[in-house]
Amino acid sequence: MSEIYALLDYTDDKSYVQPLIESALHKHLPSLHLLDNNNPATTPPPLPSTTNLLTWTSYESLDFQTLLSNPTTNLFNAYIIRKALIRKHYLLHTIESYVKKNPGSVLKDATPVGVEFEVDYVEFLDEALVEAYELVESLERNEGVEEEGGKGREWWILKPGMSDRGVGIRLFSTMGELQHIFEGWEEESDEEKEEEDDDDDEDEDKATRSDGEEEEKEEREDIITSTDDKEKKSTGIITSSLRHFVAQIYIPPFLLTPKPNTNNPSNIGPRKFHIRTYVLAYSALKIYVYKNMLALFAAKEYTPPSSSDFNNNDDPTSEPPDLSAHLTNTCLQSGIHDGSVIPFWNLPEFFIIDQTKVEEWYSQVCEITAEVFKAAVSGGRIHFQPLPNAFEIFGFDFLVGEDGKVRVLEVNAFPDFKQTGEEEKELVAGLFEGVVGVVKTFFGEEAEEDERMVKVLDVDVGGF
Repeated sequence: MSEIYALLDYTDDKSYVQPLIESALHKHLPSLHLLDNNNPATTPPPLPSTTNLLTWTSYESLDFQTLLSNPTTNLFNAYIIRKALIRKHYLLHTIESYVKKNPGSVLKDATPVGVEFEVDYVEFLDEALVEAYELVESLERNEGVEEEGGKGREWWILKPGMSDRGVGIRLFSTMGELQHIFEGWEEESDEEKEEEDDDDDEDEDKATRSDGEEEEKEEREDIITSTDDKEKKSTGIITSSLRHFVAQIYIPPFLLTPKPNTNNPSNIGPRKFHIRTYVLAYSALKIYVYKNMLALFAAKEYTPPSSSDFNNNDDPTSEPPDLSAHLTNTCLQSGIHDGSVIPFWNLPEFFIIDQTKVEEWYSQVCEITAEVFKAAVSGGRIHFQPLPNAFEIFGFDFLVGEDGKVRVLEVNAFPDFKQTGEEEKELVAGLFEGVVGVVKTFFGEEAEEDERMVKVLDVDVGGF
């Protein structure tokens, strides 16, 4: 068996993630040579192109020219193009296009009704919504619903198309509320535009000029987080993402009620939750669902949107409304997060829910995940390009509606593993072990059976 080298430099949450990846590599590839670019004394000179090399770094650090030039010896931990999945407006379009061609697809009922639109300035909002028929008609109907504080309204959730970790999410039910949201963002954009222009110029100066540079730059823009002090705004919105938006019907959630007399760390009343599923996409194309999923809970007991005061303040620069009963992203929760993250299969232990129901949700997750990737590859190679010598871990977020049906909300590249917390660190470690057990076959190693890695799709979409 040929020697295998690995370049490991996972900069996102490095202290949490990198030791887990390194442990998985040593466990499943004991003869692997781990390179260290930060230590010249232990790093050999440049390796020949015939050397088996696994590169596992941040997206920005990947040398895609090398990836494409060595399709049989170099394995990278990301696809070059995958915006069909990880940009919210592209994902919505991908699914809509697929369902039109495949009306019997499970995706028809597995995504909330939604519209996408582009808007740069609030004065052009009406024009931007000209083709958003479902949204406009719903908001017009809501204008006439005033009884009981608008309890009968149909609520919508607004998401910037290029943000993640819950950044910029808002709820609204009328055109006035939607306009109020954009007015607040525009106030901040005007003040910060000059600073962002300076940052953009600096980034362009540092960019490496090569074929496919524009695509790589666009993909790097996909990985937008709320943790960078330069981009974090008081309203939680990043002004560079103020163009593409998705508005989706707010799905009344399935609420989990804690069991009485248990040591449930989440024992504060019925709460909204979503399912976080780690998905491995390998080569071109095999899809694996990591069975050990997570349930992520909102910080506060659930109250319907109609019982809250959303966007009724006349001051567009005021603090956004409290969404802590609705948002289940733990990175948005301040203070102690006890009970915010619970292993999916432990739900019946702490909540009033049957095991059969949990298993039913899991089956839906697997079916929907496979269909999402079918939709992505059906659009050709414009917005999703699986490569034979690449793999990637995605974080899929699913919501269970009050009707018991699972719906896919979004797909994240380079998911925020640290938000899983220290208590469930072993779950993340198991994921990386499962991933290495699959991808090592690229180097001719024998595949390992791991019941945690469930293959849900195996299609041949070829290479370049």
